[in-house]
Amino acid sequence: MIRSAFRGATRSEVARVTYPDLGSINFAGLDFLGWRDPKIPRRAYLVVEQTDGVVALLLTRATATPRGRAMCSWCTDVNLTEAAVLYTVRRAGAAGRRGSTLGILICERFGCSRHARQLPPAYHRGTDLDAVRADRVAALRRRIRTFVDEVLADND
Repeated sequence: MIRSAFRGATRSEVARVTYPDLGSINFAGLDFLGWRDPKIPRRAYLVVEQTDGVVALLLTRATATPRGRAMCSWCTDVNLTEAAVLYTVRRAGAAGRRGSTLGILICERFGCSRHARQLPPAYHRGTDLDAVRADRVAALRRRIRTFVDEVLADND
C-alpha cells in the first residue's frame, strides 16, 4: 500500500525504499509515519493520511545543518530533544520533473507526534491541559496537511 502511495518519486527511487518493521510500530498517537533510510543516510520517508487517501513522500536531508538551534515547523516544540533539520521533497507532477522542490525544517527523527502531545513546561493553574494538548495536535496535523498539499499542488 505504501509503495503505490509515493508521489514525486521515480519508480527506481521507490524500488530502493527500505521499509521499517510496520508490525513493531505503535500507530496510536502517530499523526504520520516518518523514518530515515538505514541504507541511504540522507534519505527519509513520510507517509500521511490525506482526505483523498494515503500519500507517501521521499525526503532528502540537506547536507548543511542549521547554524543555531532550529525549531521544527510542524510541532513547533521549543524544548526539542532532537535536532530540527532541513528536508527537501520533489514536488509532484510536471514541476517536480523540472526539478522543483520544497524544503522544510522538521524533527530529524520525526518525533513531532510525541512532541505535540507533551504539555508545555509551564502553565497556569486552571489551564485545561487536555485542551492544550488537543490544540497542539490539531495544529500539527494542519501543518503537515498544508505541507503535503503544497507538495502535491499543480502549479503549472
